[in-house]
Amino acid sequence: MANRYASTAFAVILFLSLNVVVHCKTLKRDVKALNEIKASLGWRVVYSWVGDDPCGDGDLPPWSGVTCSTQGDYRVVTELEVYAVSIVGPFPVAVTNLLDLTRLDLHNNKLTGPIPPQIGRLKRLKILNLRWNKLQDAIPSEIGELKSLTHLYLSFNSFKGEIPKELANLPELRYLYLHENRFVGRVPPELGTLQHLRHLDVGSNHLVGTIRELIRIEGCFPYLRNLYLNNNYLTGGIPTQLANLTNLEILHLSYNKISGIIPFGVAHIPRLTHLYLDHNQFSGRIPDAFYKHPFLKEMYIEGNAFRPGVNPIGVHKVLEVSDTEFLF
Repeated sequence: MANRYASTAFAVILFLSLNVVVHCKTLKRDVKALNEIKASLGWRVVYSWVGDDPCGDGDLPPWSGVTCSTQGDYRVVTELEVYAVSIVGPFPVAVTNLLDLTRLDLHNNKLTGPIPPQIGRLKRLKILNLRWNKLQDAIPSEIGELKSLTHLYLSFNSFKGEIPKELANLPELRYLYLHENRFVGRVPPELGTLQHLRHLDVGSNHLVGTIRELIRIEGCFPYLRNLYLNNNYLTGGIPTQLANLTNLEILHLSYNKISGIIPFGVAHIPRLTHLYLDHNQFSGRIPDAFYKHPFLKEMYIEGNAFRPGVNPIGVHKVLEVSDTEFLF
């Protein structure tokens, strides 16, 4: 008798569960937004987006690249990944109506024009990947409203103007990729207040200023591991305060106009593995401590005015990074 009651109760629970699933519809706001995006995208995406419901309806699966989750009585779109499919045209503004997005990945397409200021509406966004497009103009200051953002990939575009200091308003930011754009001005020292920032890449832009200006805030960049400032127009020298970035592993200063001697303290950054000083205006000698550093694998120094007898450590090559969070 007990088993029969248990079986009946299980059947009722199963029926109720299935009933919830059947009647759990996608939020109309998200359905409308995805259909607007669909109307603006090229055939390479549209042909795989079939059915009326982007989260799946009946026998139809969710649209390719669309991830949904259940919130109460509705399903909402939480991830949109449409990359490497040759999307042509402006950034689809309707994306900013998907208010529950945590990941937006549109990289390796042919998107043009600016990032719309409405991007600031995506308060739950953690990962924004727009690299390898043809996006232009200045980055809107509203990007500083994405308080949950941990990864920001904007490299290999045509962004111009200054790097917005509003990026310093992103308390969870860990990885910031801005290389291969047309940014001008100085790197905002306010970025040094980001307590979780591990990777900062502003290489291959048109930036000016000095390293001293970048690290002038006391206690800045406490967890920074990788700093890429290469291929810009930085001047001045390497300040002794740089040695305070004790978690630094990669320092890339190649192809700037940085001068002076290499401070002894830099050789004592405990975790330093790769140091790129080439094609600047450095002089003097390399402190012996660099050659005794327990972890330094590469030190590239050509194209400077170092005294004779100074030799590089290792061979300049593509870096192999083991941190899976760093590789995206």
